[in-house]
Amino acid sequence: MFSATQTSKSQFLDKARIAREERKGYKEKENAATQIQALVRRFLCRCRLQREIRKEVDDFIAVSDAGSTKRNALSIFKIARKLLFILSKDDKLRFEKLCRIILSSMDVENEPKVWYVSLALSKDLTIPWLKQIKDVLWVSCEFLKRLKPDILQDNKLVTLYLTMLITFTDTSTWKIIRGKGEALKPALNRICENIMGHLNQKGFYSVLQILLTNGLARSRPSLSKGTLTAIFTLSLRPVIAAHFSDNLLRSFLLHIMSVPAFISHLNTLTPDCMVTIQTHDLFRKFVLFLSREEQCLDICVCLEGSHTLCLLGNLIQLGYFNVKVLEQEAGHFVKDLTDMLSYCQRYVSQKKSNLTHWHPVLGWFSQTVDYGLNESMPLVTKQLQCLWGVPVICTLFCDVLSKKLETQDPTPPPPPPPSSLQNNLPVKNLFKRAFQKSASVRNILKPVGGKRVDSAEVQKVCSICVLYQTALTTLTQIRLQILTGLTYLDELLPKLWAFICELGPQGGLRLFLECLNNDTEESKQLLAMLMLFCDCSRHLITILDDIEVYEEQISFKMEELVTISSFLNTFIYKMIWDGILENAKGEKLDLFHSVHGWLMVLYERDCRRRFTPEDHWLRKDLKPSLLFQELEKGKKRAQLLLQYIPHVIPHKNRVLLFRNIVTKEKETLGLVETSSASPHVTHITIRRSRMLEDGYDQLRRLPVNSIKGVIRVKFVNDLGMDEAGIDQDGVFKEFLEEIIKKVFNPALNLFKTTSGNERLYPSPTSSIHENHLQLFEFVGKMLGKAMYEGIVVDVPFASFFLSQVLGHHHSTFYSSIDELPSLDSEFYKNLTSIKRYDGDVSDLGLTLSYDEEVMGQLVCHELIPGGKTMPVTNENKISYIHLMAHFRMHTQIKEQTAAFIRGFRSIINPEWLHMFSTPEVQRLISGDNAEIDLDDLKKHTVYYGGFHSSHRVILWLWDILSSDFSPEERAMFLKFVTSCSRPPLLGFAYLKPPFSIRCVEVSDDQDTGDTLGSVLRGFFTIRKKEPGGRLPTSSTCFNLLKLPNYSKKSILRDKLRYAISMNTGFELS
Repeated sequence: MFSATQTSKSQFLDKARIAREERKGYKEKENAATQIQALVRRFLCRCRLQREIRKEVDDFIAVSDAGSTKRNALSIFKIARKLLFILSKDDKLRFEKLCRIILSSMDVENEPKVWYVSLALSKDLTIPWLKQIKDVLWVSCEFLKRLKPDILQDNKLVTLYLTMLITFTDTSTWKIIRGKGEALKPALNRICENIMGHLNQKGFYSVLQILLTNGLARSRPSLSKGTLTAIFTLSLRPVIAAHFSDNLLRSFLLHIMSVPAFISHLNTLTPDCMVTIQTHDLFRKFVLFLSREEQCLDICVCLEGSHTLCLLGNLIQLGYFNVKVLEQEAGHFVKDLTDMLSYCQRYVSQKKSNLTHWHPVLGWFSQTVDYGLNESMPLVTKQLQCLWGVPVICTLFCDVLSKKLETQDPTPPPPPPPSSLQNNLPVKNLFKRAFQKSASVRNILKPVGGKRVDSAEVQKVCSICVLYQTALTTLTQIRLQILTGLTYLDELLPKLWAFICELGPQGGLRLFLECLNNDTEESKQLLAMLMLFCDCSRHLITILDDIEVYEEQISFKMEELVTISSFLNTFIYKMIWDGILENAKGEKLDLFHSVHGWLMVLYERDCRRRFTPEDHWLRKDLKPSLLFQELEKGKKRAQLLLQYIPHVIPHKNRVLLFRNIVTKEKETLGLVETSSASPHVTHITIRRSRMLEDGYDQLRRLPVNSIKGVIRVKFVNDLGMDEAGIDQDGVFKEFLEEIIKKVFNPALNLFKTTSGNERLYPSPTSSIHENHLQLFEFVGKMLGKAMYEGIVVDVPFASFFLSQVLGHHHSTFYSSIDELPSLDSEFYKNLTSIKRYDGDVSDLGLTLSYDEEVMGQLVCHELIPGGKTMPVTNENKISYIHLMAHFRMHTQIKEQTAAFIRGFRSIINPEWLHMFSTPEVQRLISGDNAEIDLDDLKKHTVYYGGFHSSHRVILWLWDILSSDFSPEERAMFLKFVTSCSRPPLLGFAYLKPPFSIRCVEVSDDQDTGDTLGSVLRGFFTIRKKEPGGRLPTSSTCFNLLKLPNYSKKSILRDKLRYAISMNTGFELS
């Protein structure tokens, strides 16, 4: 009974709860429906109202378009208020027509009630009208932001909205102020200022920036003259109205002056605007504003890197057009530009990474790059070029350029080396007048001192040098343009050098050495001056040819170059030897590389054609013994000295060091005989008639260490019979000499000789040999083996080829044109005549290609892709010359050279040769080019067969060589005995095997060596029979001269002269 009651009660409660929920849900639905209905009614009402307003506006516009009646200002105000109330993106056309109506009302004559601006004078409507015109103008700005000036229809709208802004931000076109209304002008001007203030707060300058960027950030501007004038006028009005306040100057710089090539376009399209800029002295105001504390940094922080660069370009071009103001404000101008460049430099990276972006002027840049500006970067680059243009350079460096240099009679140029080119072509312009010879010729300038480094003049010049040095390190992609511009004036660099020489109490060198140990701002600026001088001078000398440097002595006299090179040599030496370089980083490390680069350009130029006195490059205070001790101990400064300026060490000591390095490697590899071990010996059998083929087949597959080791050669004849002779390195020497003699024979067509001086380089047509690249690698190994063993071979290489073997062509200072005379002096003469050609080069009918005859067929080589269709013009003739030189010396023989270098470097570590110049490496290969030292040769000669130093034949021999033979004949005699006409670099003590003379009695085929009888007869000058009919012979493999026991001195002289002239007597003993 109780359970039934409980169930009914539970059911009752559930029904009541459900009923409550249903009532609640019903009420919620009713409320939701009511809200939806209200929203729909409101939406429909709004739509209806909008339709009514739009219809009313359309009717108003239609009547106005008909032109039957003139709308008064009040009706325009009311209809505008309604349109602004419902304005959306669909009302773009209505707003456009409303603007036209408003503007047309302002053009009506003598009807004040029609003028839209007349409402500003109504007591009740002034504030509502002011609010309305602000809204109308800002809506115009909003539309301006979306327009593309390069589209015709949008361009028309740009003109409309700009006209609206021009009309209502200045009273000059308002008819209401004419006549009696003149008294209203102050009040109306305040209204205009109010309007401009409102627009500025809303972001008016950002709108103008977007419009300018859309129209100007391209290769060809899409803004017309009128449009650009209007934008410039609008941008300047708030600044003038605010009396050039800091806030508005800042906005103008941020948004207007940062538009790409803005000043350039103004100057081209609207010159009147440039007059306005000068009238208001804007350039001075900009410079002074930016020079205030933190203002420049604040501007740069707000701008992205590309826009900072655009601001920089516009400021530079303004300075270029306002030289007088620039002269007056040079200090502030230099500071502003340096600050902006320094800010950009923080984000310039030397290499690509995940955080960098490519910029066409700055290179790899770690800030976000606006790629939309890339199209306008060529124009910005032209603006930046004004910084190193003549007017700006002359203005900024006026203190340096005003210095008078002493003059004297021109110094005759040093004589060229025998292989260099003598060119008598007339002097022509190089890069216009950049490299014309100065009218005056200077005396040698030595560090004399006298100028206080804290003087205003020195501080100014230092700050200017800092500016240009910062530009060089920041604007990485136009660095060469900057250097070319700075070297444009002939007198700048020599006068800057004179200025440097006068710094400090005792001259420049000591001052700059002291600066290395100081981290003061003054020291940094002085070092920047030196760095700029080195960078510019290096660039200048690199692009000048030998005629311009030696004969014409452009910019620098020979004596100046001698003084400069001495300064640089000492500076680098002190940096290294005093331990400064070991800890150098940042600016000091950059300084070192800059000074070192200029030094090495001069040194390499001197190596090609000497202009310095004997032992000029040596450091007399450096003891080679001390240096070698420190190298043994692994001292860093000794290693750096050898790496960067080995030329300060005497050549003989460097050769000794090279030989020591080779000896140590031999010991390390176990290639030297010791008491406990013998080196591995490689035996090869060579057929004399197929010496090259057998040598190539047996040696090319040997491991490198085996080639470096001992190789024993056994010669066999065509019948396979062994030849007589015991190889104690002598036979291998002969084998090596014969191999080298064959492969370098031009008849084989692996190598060719240069025209004129008969020097060797790889043949471009060597591919006629199927395995020519393997042969080149083999030849490289054989030459490396000869150098490794200290065997000199008479192989004169063309210097351009040796430069490639040494890797000099990878240097940033390498110039192909400088090396071209070593390949073909006539070809070089023809190319330089093109450089000096006064007329239009295109008249010569040249193209960027090279035609040559190969195997009876004419082959055209394009210097660049499509080059055969590209004419050579005055603009690209310098590029053509360098491309042609590069093609002849590098591209044509690229594969052959690479193969040769690969083989050569497998034997000779390239780092070992870094301590030698190109001519010095040739001396390593072929021996010293000095005259034969007969005393040294006598001292180290070994005698056999009864001969001795006091023997009459020996005394006759030395007397003949000394008194009767010319230097050329003495060289022929040495080649007759040793196969090389030059003496060993370190003297005959290092000739292996030693120079020997043996007395012989019989013919060579009967010669069985020394016997007791032959020795005694030779010693006592007893002749077995008269040897007068026999010629002297030699065994070059043993450096052995076989000399009969002649009875008369005259016979010896004649026979020896005949033998060496006929090159007879080479045979194996």
